[in-house]
Formats: sequence, C-alpha cells, structure tokens
Amino acid sequence: MPEPQHLISIKAALQQKRMPMYRKIIRWVWRLSILGIAAGIALFLGISFSAIPSFRELENPNSALASEVLANNGEVLGRYFIENRVPVTYEELSPNLVKALIATEDERFRDHSGVDATAVARVLVRTIFLRDQSAGGGSTITQQLAKNLYSDRNFSGMNKVERTLALIYQKLREWITAIKIEKSYTKEEIIAMYLNQVEFVNNAYGIRAAAEVYFGTTQDKLKTEEAATLVGMLQNPSRYNPNTYPERCIRRRMVVLYQMWRNGYLTETQYDSLKVLPLDMSRFKKVTFSDDTAPYLCAELKKDVDEILDSPNARKSNGAKYDIDRDGLRIYTTIDPAFQRHAEAAMMEHMQVNQKRFFQVWRNRDPWTYRSRDTKPEEIELRKNELWRQIRAGDRYQLLWPKYLGVLSDRIQETYEFELRDADIQRMMAEEKDGKTISEFVAKGWTTPEMAAAYREIMRSRDWPEIKRQWNALQKDVMAQFQAKVPMTVFTWENSRHEKDTVMSPYDSLRYHRMFLQTGMLAVDPTTSEVKAWVGGINFKHFKFDHVRTMRQVGSTFKPFVYATAIAQQSISPCFQVYDLAVTIPAHYQNFTTIADWTPKNSTGTYSGQLLTLKQALKGSVNSVSAYLMKQMGSPEPVRGLLNNMGVDSTIRRPDGQFRIPKQPSICLGAADLTVWEMTAAYATFANKGLYSRPFVIKKIEDRYGRVIYRSQPEEHPALPANVDYVMLEMLKYNLLGAPGIRDLKSEVGGKTGTTNDYSDGWFMGVTPRLVVGTWVGGDDRWIRFLSLTDGQGSRMARPIFADFLKRLESDKSAGYDYNARFERPPGDLNIEIDCSKYLDESLPAGDEEDFAPDIYNDQLPLDGDKSGPATRVKPAGKKPDAGFGDEFEGGR
Repeated sequence: MPEPQHLISIKAALQQKRMPMYRKIIRWVWRLSILGIAAGIALFLGISFSAIPSFRELENPNSALASEVLANNGEVLGRYFIENRVPVTYEELSPNLVKALIATEDERFRDHSGVDATAVARVLVRTIFLRDQSAGGGSTITQQLAKNLYSDRNFSGMNKVERTLALIYQKLREWITAIKIEKSYTKEEIIAMYLNQVEFVNNAYGIRAAAEVYFGTTQDKLKTEEAATLVGMLQNPSRYNPNTYPERCIRRRMVVLYQMWRNGYLTETQYDSLKVLPLDMSRFKKVTFSDDTAPYLCAELKKDVDEILDSPNARKSNGAKYDIDRDGLRIYTTIDPAFQRHAEAAMMEHMQVNQKRFFQVWRNRDPWTYRSRDTKPEEIELRKNELWRQIRAGDRYQLLWPKYLGVLSDRIQETYEFELRDADIQRMMAEEKDGKTISEFVAKGWTTPEMAAAYREIMRSRDWPEIKRQWNALQKDVMAQFQAKVPMTVFTWENSRHEKDTVMSPYDSLRYHRMFLQTGMLAVDPTTSEVKAWVGGINFKHFKFDHVRTMRQVGSTFKPFVYATAIAQQSISPCFQVYDLAVTIPAHYQNFTTIADWTPKNSTGTYSGQLLTLKQALKGSVNSVSAYLMKQMGSPEPVRGLLNNMGVDSTIRRPDGQFRIPKQPSICLGAADLTVWEMTAAYATFANKGLYSRPFVIKKIEDRYGRVIYRSQPEEHPALPANVDYVMLEMLKYNLLGAPGIRDLKSEVGGKTGTTNDYSDGWFMGVTPRLVVGTWVGGDDRWIRFLSLTDGQGSRMARPIFADFLKRLESDKSAGYDYNARFERPPGDLNIEIDCSKYLDESLPAGDEEDFAPDIYNDQLPLDGDKSGPATRVKPAGKKPDAGFGDEFEGGR
C-alpha cells in the first residue's frame, strides 16, 4: 500500500528543515578529514626532519666501540672498552650467519623496502584482532636496526592512552627510519650494521665479540650450528644464554635451523644432522682485561695513550678529546706475538722453580717476623705496618670504614675543613703516645705546619676520644672479618690454570699472595728501539702491579756504566790490572760530597789481594775495583752524566728529596733505584754502537675512521764513543763465558747479573746484536727474599729466564729472530787494547805484598758506610786521562 501523501509531505518538510544541519556535519567531516590528513603529513614530516638520525648517526650509532691494541702483525693483544664491541663489514661475515639471520628474523628481507606489509598485516589480524600471541612480530631487520638507534622506549608512568599514543609515535618513527635506511644503504650494509649493534650478554657487544666469547673464533669462521646459536640469542640474549640455559638455547637453535631448512638454506639431511648436535661451549670465555694477550702491557699502555690523548694535537675534528674506552681507537704497537709468548713461557717455567725453592727456604719461617743479625725492631714494625696498609687498601676495610668513622669524618670536615684519613689517626695516636711524632714529621717535610696544627686542634677537641674509640672498634671488626675462613680461589703454580679453590682467611690469603716472587721483563730490538715483549708480572688476574716500570735497586748491573765512564775518560784497557784491596774515598775527597770516609767491602767482607784485570773484576763484581775506578774519576758526576745520556734522567729526585741516582760514590756498587725499562734502554745503547735510542711501544694511533692521531717519532743521540762501546761489549761477553744456559746459545751474548742487599733483588741484563733483555726478580715487599746468596743471586733468579727465552727464540724459525747476527767492530784502530795477551803493563799496581786467600766473587751490594783497611792508590798504565771527555758525562744537578 502506497505511503499516504500527508506523511510524505511531513517527511519532506522535516528533511528540508534538517538539511542545513546535514550540510554542517558534512562540512565538519571534510574539515576533520583534511585536518587529519594534514596532521598525519605534518607528523610524518616532523618525524622525518626532526627525530630521524642523520646518515652519519646511522653509520656510526652512539654505541661505545672498544679500542684495540694491535701487535706488529695485526694480532689483537687487548682491548679497552665499556662495551666490548668491534665493528665488522659484510664481507667479514660468515655466509651461515647471514642465512640464519634472514631465515629467522626477516624471510622477505631481500624483497621489502624497510617495512614488510605482509608481516604487519599478519600482526594486526592475528595478534590484535584474534588475540593470537604466537603470531610473532612484524619488525624487519631494518626496523630492528632502526629501533636500536633510539633509547626512549620507557613507558613507565604513562596511562593506557599515553602508552598507546607513544607506541604509535615510536612505530611510525621506526618505519620512517627503516625506509630512510633502505634508501641510503645496501642490504648487505644493513645486515652488517645490525649485527654490529646487537648485544649478546657476557660482555659481548656485536657479532665479532660474540663469536670470540662463545666459540673462540672469528665471525667469518662460524659453523652453521654456531651461527644458529647466536642468531637464536637475538630474540632475548639473557633468556637464551647458552652458558646459563643450555637446554633452552638448544631448543631455540633448533627453531633457527628449522627456519633455515624451510627457507631452502639447508637440505633435510643437513637439518636432521645439525639439530641433534650437542651444544659445544668448551671454548666459551668471558672477556676481561686479564684475558688480554699482554695484560700488563695493555694496563700500562692505557696510561700512555691517555697522556697522548690529552695533547691538543690528538683531538677530534670538533676539538673534543677521544675516549679510549668508547671511541674505537686502533693502537698499533711494536710487540711481536711470538716474542711475547716465548718470554711469558720462559718466565713461567723458571718462576715456578724460583717459587718452589722459595717456599722450601721459608718453610716454618715467617717473613714478617724473621730476624737476622742486622734486623732492627723498626724494620719489624715496618713490615707489620705494610701488611696493615694492604688490609686497609682492601674492599672489606673500605666498606667498613664509613660504619665507624663516616659521621665523625663529616663532622671533622665541616669543623676543621680537614679530610680525616687512617694515616692521620695513626699519626695523632702516635703523637699522644710519644709526644714527638708530629714534630718529627714536620721536620722531615712529611707533613706541613698547617696540618700539624690541625692534628693538635683535633686532639684537643671533644671528638678525639670518640675518634679513638671508633678507630679501635674498626680495627677489631676488620681483624675479625679478615681472620674468618671463607671459600676462595687463590693463585698457584701447581696446575696449568694457575688457580686453586681453597678455604682460607682473607688475612692468610693476603700473606700467601704477598709471598710470591714477582718479575719484570722487557725485550728491545737495539737496532730499531722497538719493544718486542713486555712481561710485567707472573699473573695479571691475581697480581695487577706492573714491574717493568717499578723502581728497584739495580745492584751490580750498574757497574758497566762505571767501567764505561772510566774507560771513556782515561782510555784504559779492560786488561789493566788492579789489586783487590780495600779502597777508601775520604770525606770531601775531590768533588765527592761524602761527610765520612767510605770504604766498601766485597760481599763476604774480605779482599783476596789478587791482581785482577778490569774485565775479571767486572765479571766477578768485585766491589773494591769499582770503588777504585770511582775514586780515580774524583766525582760521581761523570757516571751520572753518562746515565743521563743513556736515557736515565739523573735530575729526578725521590719523594724524600734525594737524587734518584745519588751524588755519592756508592752508586758505583749499584745504590740506585731504576726500572727495568730504564735499564733495558741503557743497555740497548751498548748493543747499538754507543747510540742511545729511546725505546717505544706505540707506533701509531688511529681513530675509527682510519685518521692517524699519533705517530711515534724517533729519538736518538750519541752516548758513548764507538770504540769505548765496543770495548764494553767485549767485557759484557767475557762476563758470560761458561755461564750455565748461555754457553749453549747460538747468539753472540753479553750481559751482567745484579744482586742487592739481603738478596731482595735479582737482575740480569742480557745483550745480543738484535735483542736486549732486562729481567728483574724479587718480592713486592723487600723482605720477601731468599736467605742466602746461593738462592738469591741474579745468576740464579733472573739469568735462567733470559737464557730460556733466547733458546726458545732460536728454536722457533717462524719467530724471525736472527741468532746469526754479530756485533760490529768499529772501523779503524780502537786505540784501546782488548787482547790481554798483547797488553803490556808498564807499571805494576802498588799494594801490599802480603799473600791473601782467594775469595769467591759475587754481585751482592754491601751496606754503605762499611770501613776497613787502607786505600789502594793506583795510577792506570797506558794513555793519560782525557780531561775533556769527562765533561760530556756531567750529570744534572
């Protein structure tokens, strides 16, 4: 039935009445649509131009890159890092790795332009609408790379709406970034950038570090199952950590292998064989600084690099300073890996022998309380204090200190503007006991008058009794903790790991580790001044302190400098003869500043009376002959000057204000503290025709882009005339005639041993035409020593390490060591006779005619101030002294 006319009229009238409203709604819909489109375009443009990283940031994201220390063949010796990350190129990736990554993370990687529409649609339908949480993610490899460029994905504190809007914004930003990346880089570059940025836990950042840490290989040599393991970790590195969750990791690896088979990268046979393989973690090794090939070198080198980077000439293009832990520097060194390995092997073999004998000697003895005839109570107290100093430097003590003295320390700081330390409390307690400690400290320059006044004011304050009470309570608590036995891992020579698990108190552990003998060893090519090997101690993990740059008393290794100075000044022959009799240098004699007569003894306290050539005296380390030569020079300055020319700064003073190379005649016996570095550099002068050339380790430093920011510059100057230098080489060679371990070497070798008072330091300085090696052995504490010359001399402690090192080099043809090289005699007449069969002594030295029993010569340094017997005054035969030459050796004042 047709609708009535009146109803039609009513509807038409109503529609006509509503028409303006409809038109208004339509207009607003259009306005909102256009505004939405404009807002979307504006948002897109805003994200594109304001929030997207630049090309440079995409290539070099703000992630820390490890700096590498490289050997002379490019081998990595060590790294400095906040994040152990070293970038690689696509060409350096294993094909297995690339296939596993694409098959698992982004099947259509080669087809899309940054955003995979198919994957996004799958996520929207299955995850959002169907609530299927197993649908997987829609992010492509490029999107994941884009995501890694941002660090603002923290939604905490947001409500649901805010989180949704933030997530939409971030997703849009990642899509835009991914598209921009795809337009700017090849697929291969994108894969490399992605794998360089991902983290694999266990201090492995980037694929190169991951391959090294988990499988002990490089990223280009990863097997299929290894590549599948690492790619499987990308979903959640902690959850699929193969070292922590092996079963879970195997299941994840199987998923990756299945994806590789499903995408045609593996045959069914390959898949079936690979999926049942066990997880091999035998080569897993978490990277730490202790794992560097040359950890002592790397630790010391970092100080040098930091100093170089402080230079205005070694800055970034924007003027900023490089950060060695973050900026991916490449530090090229002179270290030869073969030399380094042989040096460490020789050290370990013979330090085990030294340590075994040391423990035998000290069985049922305590080095901290042991007394010899000359031990004074002050020395025992010094040992005790040093042990306490080690305790107070430890973590346990530092954690307890604020509990007892934190509040008091803050109050003292506020009241007196004085930072209260352990040493300060000890000084004030000693002052309270004897009433003179503070005055003595001021008199000796160990503290200032202002600080002394602060000490006395604090001692008069109401806080002082409480400070003492809390201090004593702290010491009591510390000792209780240090004496409680706990499980721990300690160093040992008993196995190849050099560790053993035991139960021991921290106090006993401290004493146990302090009783290990240490070593410092440096090998330098004298023709190039390149450092070839650096061994700073026996085990970096347990003993961090480097001994190559540590000052120790050098003993008789100093004597060749005295002989070289005398021969240079007077042109005397090494065949010149001197009686082994007591020699006295009177107080204020000529240019000496001694305030008392000085008569050194030989190590046994007697003199043989034998007539000795200079080379015999040097070989036997006869102290009386060294004193005789020093007396002939009339001043210590020529010797100090020669040392200055050989790279040892004689102007440097010790903390007590005294010169490091004393202006005393006792330097002729080695009464100077020098480093292995300095001694090796000086001895390298003998092997380099008398030319001093400063040794160096760093060849150059490059930044991550290959820009050279530092290059080593040679430093060389004459130190000894060539004829004198050759004479010294002949004497150093004579020193080693028939020496055990030396006579079997193929190299032409010279050298000198050194042993100091109480056998605290054993040295050997060895020279060959192509290698100079300095070796020191001793305890970190000077009372950690042998008790007899038989065990504690340099020829027993240090020389075997050198001999074994050289023997290993000679046997290793691949090492490139030239044992056929020989020292070159300078052209023309030496003007110094070195053939003792031809040498004619025009006047026999004067001396007593009384017969003396022969003595056994060694290189122990006697105590200064010993006085016995008359002086022997002998004028050398042959050429008169060249007064002018001595001026070249004047030391700094």
